[in-house]
Order: sequence, then C-alpha cells, then structure tokens
Amino acid sequence: MILGAVLAGGQSTRFGSDKALAELGGRTLLSRAVETLEGLCDAVVVVGRETAPAPALPDWPRPGMGPLGGIAAALHHARDAGYEAVLTCSVDSVGLGDDLRRQLGAAPAYCADQPVIGLWPAAASVTVDAILEGEGRHSMIAFAQAIGARAVQFNRKPANINTPADLSAVEEQSHGL
Repeated sequence: MILGAVLAGGQSTRFGSDKALAELGGRTLLSRAVETLEGLCDAVVVVGRETAPAPALPDWPRPGMGPLGGIAAALHHARDAGYEAVLTCSVDSVGLGDDLRRQLGAAPAYCADQPVIGLWPAAASVTVDAILEGEGRHSMIAFAQAIGARAVQFNRKPANINTPADLSAVEEQSHGL
C-alpha cells in the first residue's frame, strides 16, 4: 500500500501569501495536489497544515524543518499504519500526471528536478530521524543519498510555483490545467 503525502508546511515567503490557498484554474493548489495523489495512492495526508481537504499531520519533529520534516511525518505515519511506501509532492508541484508512479518506478526514487517529489520506503523513517536529529545538513539530497534513492529524469519537468509570477505563467501555459 502507498500513502500519498502533500507537503504544505512552507512559509510561502517568496509567494507573499499562503500559496496552498492560491487558485489555479478555479481550484486551490492544495486541493489540486490532494486530488492528484488520491488518483495514485491508497490514502492521502497533508503535512504541515492544521486543516486540509485530507487528514492533516504536523511536521516531524517540529515545524520549520523544511520539506524533510514533512517527509519524516509522512514516513512515521506510513510506518505506524502499515503502508510500504510514501509518494510525496509539494503543494506547489503542478502537472504531475497519471504516470507519476510509473516514472518513479520502485522506491526509493525521486524527481531529479524536484527532489520533494518522490517515492520513499516507510522503513526510511529511521534514516530521516537520524538526519533531522543530527548536526549535518537537513537536505532532501542528503536523505536521498543516505537511502540510496535514484534520481529520475521525468519526461516533462513538473511546474514549481514559488511566486505569483510563476502561478500566472502556469495559468497562461496551461489555461488552468
């Protein structure tokens, strides 16, 4: 079983407002991300928010740990609930497509252009704990390397919305997806 996890705990500083609630094609980025993973996973959670259109989890071990704190929370939940892996994406990863799991292949693997998009074995919770509790870099790449994850080049680079201008560009290119 695969758990989907939308990472939505960022500060949205470059965006200037709560990016998760920004709309693209009449739907929030958060609802779009949840819907994408619902079509690919057995269940979906949203990490880093108190309220969401799916069950919400706090970052682990605490807020402010970046994407790795969100992945840690999802891995802990997956391990405790009996899931074998977690498929993650950021709230601002748009246009992932129905073939996301096929493109990633077996866990562990991640999108080379956006490492937060990945398929991680639930057992990797032990490794992510060690990284977050340690003194070294708390980075996605450090985690991926520590568990031997493959960097996968996607057929089409997913959009990554960091600013209102990015959102406008995606809206123009896709006519709302």
